[in-house]
Amino acid sequence: MSARTHTRPHPATTGRVDFRLPWWALALPIVAFVALLGLMLNPSDAHAATGEPAITHLVERAHQLMTR
Repeated sequence: MSARTHTRPHPATTGRVDFRLPWWALALPIVAFVALLGLMLNPSDAHAATGEPAITHLVERAHQLMTR
């Protein structure tokens, strides 16, 4: 004799999509926005581009760190 199982009826749909976002899905764009806004409000922290490309500076810094 097997036990009978009752299936629950599906609730009526309301026509809207119900989903939840993880906390970082809202936090990361807010942090990026605040950082960019801070750069715009305080342009003295931003430095003008020099004749030396940034990639050259990065490679030189990496080389210095590896040779220590």
